Order: sequence, then structure tokens, then C-alpha cells
Amino acid sequence: MEQGVEIPQALASGPSAFIPAQVILDEGPDQEVLIEAFLSLGRFDHITMVMALHPTYLSCFLRTQHALLELDGPLPRPWRHYIVVMAAARHQCSYLVQQHSAGFLEAGGEESWLEGLQHTHPKIRCLHTLNKLLAHRPWLITQQHIQELVCPGADDRWSLAELIHAVVLMTHSHSLSSFVWGCGLHPEPDHVGGHAFCPPSPSNNMPQSPHMTEVEALMKRMVELQQQVEECSQEEMITRFERERSESIPTAVVRGAPSDLVLRLVEDAEFIYEDFSIRGEQSPPTMRAQDYSWEDHGFSLVNRLLPDMGQLLEEKFQVVCGLTYNRMAMHKDVDTHTLRKALWNYIHCLYGIRYDDYDYGEVNVLLERGLKMFVKTVACHPEQTTDRIYSAYWRLFRHSEKVHVNLLLMEARLQAALLYTLRAVTRYMT
Repeated sequence: MEQGVEIPQALASGPSAFIPAQVILDEGPDQEVLIEAFLSLGRFDHITMVMALHPTYLSCFLRTQHALLELDGPLPRPWRHYIVVMAAARHQCSYLVQQHSAGFLEAGGEESWLEGLQHTHPKIRCLHTLNKLLAHRPWLITQQHIQELVCPGADDRWSLAELIHAVVLMTHSHSLSSFVWGCGLHPEPDHVGGHAFCPPSPSNNMPQSPHMTEVEALMKRMVELQQQVEECSQEEMITRFERERSESIPTAVVRGAPSDLVLRLVEDAEFIYEDFSIRGEQSPPTMRAQDYSWEDHGFSLVNRLLPDMGQLLEEKFQVVCGLTYNRMAMHKDVDTHTLRKALWNYIHCLYGIRYDDYDYGEVNVLLERGLKMFVKTVACHPEQTTDRIYSAYWRLFRHSEKVHVNLLLMEARLQAALLYTLRAVTRYMT
């Protein structure tokens, strides 16, 4: 305080409660990516600083987000930010709610809309059901949901192009909420609240071990899988998928009540992800990836209705799936393909998507229970993520490798939700 003027101080040290600030500084990106980020956002936010541990991916992410929010498209700019806000509120992600509330107002949005969905345009209110299904149970989305929004007789009708734009914005926001919670991001200095998480515990610092047994055991299992020639019947493959899908993996403890800032933007807050392992209820039907895939169906539909967006999403999926530095913890020259594939397919499995040609026994071999608990929490109940479950898996790995897990998780989740919606749109169109 000087001359009677209070100077606000950032309450948190660094962008993340889980990752020491020094790690982010030491492993940060080259100047080129930082310039690109600054030109795109006008600032370096905490999402950018953590994603910058993987600059190739960050570049794709920024291009896609910029196109979604700023470039020519069917939806007005204020609406785009508001749709991100209402989607992030489903996961109690006050970080994104505050960031895009500011974007909404800067783009000329009406402040009263931020008081609750009842104050918005009727067309926006019509998105409520689709938003909650996309966030928590996308497998329930049917052509009927699409028809109610786009059919010519509907009040406040959505065009298909507008609807696809809104769907991509919602899935972007839901999955980015997973990233925010999964990386333990602190509020920005100009956001309400500075201590969304407890300070990092000492366990966050990577322990140095001369034996590296955890890492080497995983590497051994990866090599054995790559050399394996066992042939499984289709029935056995389906059984292994069902075993993974219905395995009871507890998620973390429930957090306290969300802030009013978030609560007033959520209706039907009790509607959340429903575990496939709940007994006595019929499991949702499996979606076979071969019947409706991004490559063969979703990509062309998005590109047709929202030009260039299919290409941008495709590039992002390709980059995150191919992202590798050929190392694990302190080991170099490691082929991590089987591990990355197991993570991607496990996340799709949690959303009921099955690949006929994948042996889900590999998931059990490669993903330890602590990692499964982290993945399931961040993918399905991100607001329940804690420092404890972040620190409990892969204790000997770099933080950048755990951020890589969060990137895979974010994109696999986004693609899964998109596929269910695009399949419903295709059925409506035919």
C-alpha cells in the first residue's frame, strides 16, 4: 500500500497448485510459441503456461480456439463466449467461467445474462439439455434432441451450422475444464479467489530414486505387449472391454459447494456422469468405433457444416496422439505408443466406445489403479480432482509427462462427446 492505494497481489505462486512454478519455467517453450500465444490471447494465461510444456500441441490448440471464438462463423461472438461459460459451469470450473464471462462482456454481451440462463436469449436456453448430456452422458444424445433444436417448425430454431458451432464450443469447454482441474490451475490474478487449491504438498516434487523400479516395470510390460503374438477371439475381446468399462474405480471426494458465480449458470445440477458399473441398471449400449468414427464420418460432417473446423480438430487429434519425446521419466529411446493408445482407448471405454481390433487386456497391464483413478476422475468428475490423486500415480515421472496425460485425456474426451452428437446429427439428416 502506497499513498493510500491498495495494490492487488497474486495470491498463488505460479499457474498450478500441482506443478512447481520452477518446473514450468525450466521446461517452458521457445520464444516463437510464446509470441503466438500472446498474439492470440493478448496475455499469457495459466492454461497457456502449462500447455507450453508441449509447444507443438499448444500451437494447434491456440489455432483451434481462436477459430472457434474469433474468426468468421455462424454464431455471434458474445454467444460463443457465453456458450463456453454455461458449459464450464457444468463442471464448476470457475476459472473458465470467469475468463469467458470477461470475454463475453468485452464482445458486447449483456451483463444480465451472467445472472442465470433464464436471462439469456431463448435459443441459448434451448441448449440446456444438450449441454448437460454432452458434459456428463453424451451416449444418451439422439436424433430427437437434434430435431427439437433444428426442425423448421421449432421456435427459435437453430441452423445445423449454428448447432455444430455450439456443440464444438461446448465440448471444447467441457474438456478444457478437465484440463484446468487435472493440472490444478490457480485462478488468474484478476479472477475472484486466489486459493482454489491447497499449496503443493512436498510429494509433488519428483523423488529421485536410483532404482526407478516403477518406471522400469512399466517399460518391461510395454515391451512384452509389443512382442506378444496371442490371438484373441472376438468374444474374448468384447469380454475384456466390458470388464474395463464396468470396473469399479472410485473417484475422489466431492468438493464443497461451488460459488454463486457458477451455481446461477447451472440448472439440474444433480445430473452427473453415471458409472457403467452400477448394478441393476441396464448399461448404455456400446458404440462400436467401426460403426461411427471421426476419420470416416465425423470429420467430413464438421468440415461441411463448419468449414475448416474439421481440419483444425483433426490436426489437434493427430498431434496429441502422435506426441512423443521417446522417453519415460529418466529413460530415453522408449517407444511409448502402446501406453498412449491404452490411455486414449481407456478414456473412450469410459464413454462406452469400443474398438473391435483393440485388446482391452492391455489397459489393465499398462494402467495402474492410481492412474485409472486419476483418469476417470478428470474425465468424468473433473471438479473432484485433488492434489492427492495427481501425486499418487507415476511418482517418478516428470510433471510434463503428467500434463501429457491431461492433454490426451482432454482430446479423447472431446472426441467421444463429439462422436455421439455427430452420429445423432447424421441420423437426423438421413
